[in-house]
Amino acid sequence: MKSAGIYIHIPFCAMKCMYCDFYSITDRDSIIPKFIEAITYEIEQCEIDVSEWIIDTIFIGGGTPSLINEHLMESILSCLNNKYDLSNLKELTVEANPGEAPRGRLKSFNDMGINRISIGVQSFQPELLKFLTRIHNRDQIFETYENARSAGFTNVNCDLIYSIPTQTWSDWSEDLNTIIKMDPEHISAYTLTAEKGTELFSMVSKNTISMPSKAQEGDWFMRTYDILSNNGYDPYEVSNFSKPGYECLHNLHYWNIEPYLAFGPSAHGYDGKYRWNNARSLDHYIDLVMSGKSTISTKEKISLTNHLNEKIGFGMRMIKGINPNIIPTKFQKIFNDNIEIIKQRYPDCIDTSGKNISFTQKGLLFADRLIPDMLL
Repeated sequence: MKSAGIYIHIPFCAMKCMYCDFYSITDRDSIIPKFIEAITYEIEQCEIDVSEWIIDTIFIGGGTPSLINEHLMESILSCLNNKYDLSNLKELTVEANPGEAPRGRLKSFNDMGINRISIGVQSFQPELLKFLTRIHNRDQIFETYENARSAGFTNVNCDLIYSIPTQTWSDWSEDLNTIIKMDPEHISAYTLTAEKGTELFSMVSKNTISMPSKAQEGDWFMRTYDILSNNGYDPYEVSNFSKPGYECLHNLHYWNIEPYLAFGPSAHGYDGKYRWNNARSLDHYIDLVMSGKSTISTKEKISLTNHLNEKIGFGMRMIKGINPNIIPTKFQKIFNDNIEIIKQRYPDCIDTSGKNISFTQKGLLFADRLIPDMLL
């Protein structure tokens, strides 16, 4: 039996953020009921064999799922429960934005079994929120957090972003100290990246703005790591920190290369043999579902080499690293040679002294550069 998850993509947003490359749309509230009809039909018609899976996580992401009213959310969850054995479910996460998650709705979510909430805080600084085109303010962050607590959520994640143009260390350290005082169970601290196709990417390309230097980003990464570690938030992945026992179980499916179903426009899935993604357009997705056609736009069979490279690539992003025994004998020499080359080129970045091969704190800083050199 394989541990597995389910991902649900809700694409609706009140505002499209300038840095976001996830599929999301605005000003389409009128189509939400039709979307719910389509996604529940997609779930009902799914033919993927999950008889050897233990489904223990569901992640409802977006977009802004907290914009969906409780009755429509319940329709999705009831459909999943009717289709799949959810008796082993440990974690059911919903994403929410400050100011877009009323207490009554969160209480209903919690009552229907959603036991983890991920709040898109991003920053407490008004000018930085404005730059990021976030429509919430500082007070709404605290309000939504308290709404989640009073609604019964005992597992809360807060997302933060750093390496934002004009952001100072004073800004960022204040954000970290503020979030630590709030005392969530999990903190995700991401560096701002200019993803192709985003407004941010266009601004950087046109030299309208310039991103912070890699040297600054590296310095802040190391200091962030230390601050969160020293305050009870153990790093377990490059950008993720949690209190003991509160790691995001759903994301661990991704990083451990375990299977997960995916429903909704642009959702990506993996069944152990194939990776696929759904049509990115909401209208096209709905048309495909309601006409009985496959929603999948691309599908790829994963070769042994690609599977091993995914195990290495995602595994090395985690603090624990990887057990070299996952590498078959015929690939051992090339893998070991790659490790030795990295150790020579990048001193003090990789630790091979224990059972697992892992990055040191310095190595985590250069993970995106080092991982490609490890691949088979």
